[in-house]
Amino acid sequence: MSNQPLWQKNSPASIDEKIMNYMAGEDILLDKKLISFDITASKAHVEGLLSIKILTKDESEKIQNCLNELEIEVSNDTFQLTNQFEDGHSAIEFYLTQKLGDLGKKVHAGRSRNDQVLVATRLYLKDTLLHAQTIVKNSAQNCLMQAEKNQSLAMPGYTHLQRAVPSSAGMWFASFAESMIDNLAMLSSTLELIDCNPLGTAAGYGVNLKLNRELTTKKLGFSRLQINPIYAQNSRGKFEISVLSALAQCLLDVRRFSWDLSIFTTQEFDFVTLPDNMTTGSSIMPNKRNPDLIELMRASYSVVQSAIIELQSLLSLPSGYQRDLQMTKAPMIRAITHSLETLNMFNRVVKAMQFKSEVLANAFEPSMFATDFAVELTTQGMPFRTAYQQVAQQTEQLSERNAKDSIQQRTSPGACHNLMLDELKLRLEKIS
Repeated sequence: MSNQPLWQKNSPASIDEKIMNYMAGEDILLDKKLISFDITASKAHVEGLLSIKILTKDESEKIQNCLNELEIEVSNDTFQLTNQFEDGHSAIEFYLTQKLGDLGKKVHAGRSRNDQVLVATRLYLKDTLLHAQTIVKNSAQNCLMQAEKNQSLAMPGYTHLQRAVPSSAGMWFASFAESMIDNLAMLSSTLELIDCNPLGTAAGYGVNLKLNRELTTKKLGFSRLQINPIYAQNSRGKFEISVLSALAQCLLDVRRFSWDLSIFTTQEFDFVTLPDNMTTGSSIMPNKRNPDLIELMRASYSVVQSAIIELQSLLSLPSGYQRDLQMTKAPMIRAITHSLETLNMFNRVVKAMQFKSEVLANAFEPSMFATDFAVELTTQGMPFRTAYQQVAQQTEQLSERNAKDSIQQRTSPGACHNLMLDELKLRLEKIS
């Protein structure tokens, strides 16, 4: 069987191999991430064709059985995408035609490779968000667990990287718990935004068949139709940016967390210990243990940020399908793959890290209690600004205080002795 491109006409003109390779680009490699979703969409499309009598029941069953066989072969690597195919869509149709002859050629009725890639990508994006939601929910739970465990462990609070006031390890963990809860909400709202079915919009202008798009929407698990075919094409890249933006919010918090740990694990601070299996050695200095994992997590936001910029630059296009859109795949898949890996690492580090209580206890000095003294004078009736000036003039004479006592007096909502962890847990339950 010939594996000429699907669009090849009955023409004696040969296809320039170098041009074909250039146009195919990385599609075959990238479509390995998408082909299982493409097969799922093809099954739904076959059911839709059956419902409008383009296919008979017998024809539909034969095609569905063949798609099931292909799905198994893809999952166990018996069938592999190689350069003999132009892309994953072509590979599926070639497989069906090779197995079923002319019957395999019927599967493309009423669809284009344009809506094929849209629906496969949309399913991939939905799967990504569902996966990310699970990881981020677990991260929030682990941060809450650590916050509860460490809520009485006093540690310095910093502004401008200078010791400022007593804080707690529990409050530090709770800050990332709440941020991950907010990130989970953003992932959920992004999922709601993109949860629409583009299958059946063909090349962007519909087809002269009464396609059963409601059926395929239900079969593929979408919440609604993406109605307008032109908008379906215009949403390619736009929806990918929305998903990457939601993941970027998660990685912004991971970057800040990693920055904190990069500081806290230095010999100068020595606040935190990481398991040996999360650090590496030096190739020349026998004494070194390096937080390479943390540093790579810190750098991960740049991968997503660059992908977003790449997509935004690419989408300077008129309405409808343009071949430029093929180049949305690489940055999308690269950023998604790296984001999910990084979020998994974040989860593992949160569970494994430990604060050093003795080191933290020795990190306090009398001047860090200046704000406590000023607030206490305020509770006795002195205007705060007057109290501030009085304490500022006596900073060097301030007496030592117990940091644990200080954080227990911080009872304002969200403060060290009132972390409101139960409220955060309720928020997490409502979102998830």
